[in-house]
Amino acid sequence: MRLIVGLGNPGTEYEWSRHNLGFMLIDKLSATAGIELTQRVCQSRVGRGDLEGCAVKLVKPQTFMNLSGEAVACLVAKHKLASTDEKSGPGEMLIVVSDDLALPLGKIRIRARGSAGGHNGLKSIIAALGTNEFTRVRIGIQPEHPINDTKRFVLDSFSRSARAQAEKILERSAEAVRTIVRDGVLKAMSSYNSDK
Repeated sequence: MRLIVGLGNPGTEYEWSRHNLGFMLIDKLSATAGIELTQRVCQSRVGRGDLEGCAVKLVKPQTFMNLSGEAVACLVAKHKLASTDEKSGPGEMLIVVSDDLALPLGKIRIRARGSAGGHNGLKSIIAALGTNEFTRVRIGIQPEHPINDTKRFVLDSFSRSARAQAEKILERSAEAVRTIVRDGVLKAMSSYNSDK
């Protein structure tokens, strides 16, 4: 069983915010895989199903970004995550998707482990789990112009004109997650971490 966790903030006011790309990606995977997030467990909306031939749970924590670790740690403990797949390490059993202000818009960075990189949701998860050994998919939201107020920028919604671009970014990001599940994190890194 793999947990695929998208980070974001609950509430309709945040639905299209840049900080909610993790939620948007879970919605995309949910729609294409026919997995409905009907369960409410560990302060999260959860849906169980099949992705690329593997059992997965798609997760949207409802704790707000800064407390994401509470929900994720509860789910990890509940499912006693451990690798049962020869091509996957234990870290691949938990995949966390987040936005990243340090990456140019649309750029994808996949890592098997690492620091939070200043992202409060990842900080919370690392602190709650006591480890940084989990796969993360970071989706760039950095604009080409300077930002005066980073908090306001990440919480602002994509403009209507930018939503078509956001949909394309989410399509590619969803395929990156499918590649991790199907082929492992190393293959996904080589396919999606390039600068092309």
